[in-house]
Amino acid sequence: MSECLLLVGCGDLGLRLAALLVARGDEVFALRRHPPKTLIPGIHWLQGDLARCDGLPALPSAITQLVYLPAPDARDEASYRAVFINGLRHLFTALDLGHLRRSVLVSSSAVYGEHGGAWVNEDTHEAPLGFNGRLLLEAERVLNQQLRGTSAACVVLRLAGLYGPGRIHLIQRLRTQQVTVVRDPPHWSNLIHIDDAAAAIAHLLCIPYPETLYLGVDDTPLPLHERYDHLAALLKLAPALAGASPVNVGSKRLCNARLRASGFTLQWPDARAGYAALLAAGQEEVNRNQGRIPCGFTGI
Repeated sequence: MSECLLLVGCGDLGLRLAALLVARGDEVFALRRHPPKTLIPGIHWLQGDLARCDGLPALPSAITQLVYLPAPDARDEASYRAVFINGLRHLFTALDLGHLRRSVLVSSSAVYGEHGGAWVNEDTHEAPLGFNGRLLLEAERVLNQQLRGTSAACVVLRLAGLYGPGRIHLIQRLRTQQVTVVRDPPHWSNLIHIDDAAAAIAHLLCIPYPETLYLGVDDTPLPLHERYDHLAALLKLAPALAGASPVNVGSKRLCNARLRASGFTLQWPDARAGYAALLAAGQEEVNRNQGRIPCGFTGI
């Protein structure tokens, strides 16, 4: 049976998710403050501002599934609170819950904080180090409060760091020798390809009996220096210089066993292979365009 979905926030990740949902026959509404000027087949765009109590348009009344994945305007506490806390409350004031059967909130592994490289799963106690993790954890609780007493299943997906096309900030910094990395003790890091992240959300929308919480991460946590050294070698660059641990980013190894047990299969279980494929695709595009930077390979 096809669903009627509302994607609240529809940037890079949301657009990839929308494409998957449209392809399987769902009706997709997408809410953004500034919808794209070019129409995308199969997506019904809604313009609104989550941060304002009067900023939302009339929303469709037959929404059966909701995905909440907005992007704050800035990386500061006020911007995060505006969309993840106030925005959620504004949305549920405007949304008709009569047909809603499932809601997925895209959260972050930043809620877990520092664990000294130990394994972390959905049962691990949350101890966020920064405002982003703290406010996302609060948003998870707000969503549960808003859906309490309804028949809608409430699912939270805590994503690790995203990489993929459109995300080359790290590569640019490696090329300009602006990257330093702690080597001893190792600082463990976790990633998921953005296409796998979109596919995981689509998967959690359709499985019959979802758990309330999942970790969205690939199979291969790595010490940060190993990840950077591998990427530098792919780029034929010198390794990153030694430096301090990242601020407010705890060292931990995220476990995806629950997500995999639900039947989900990763396309890119190891980011090393994912990065290599992206770089190879980017070089092929450069060759085809005689050295011009390809629009399809704007970042990892």
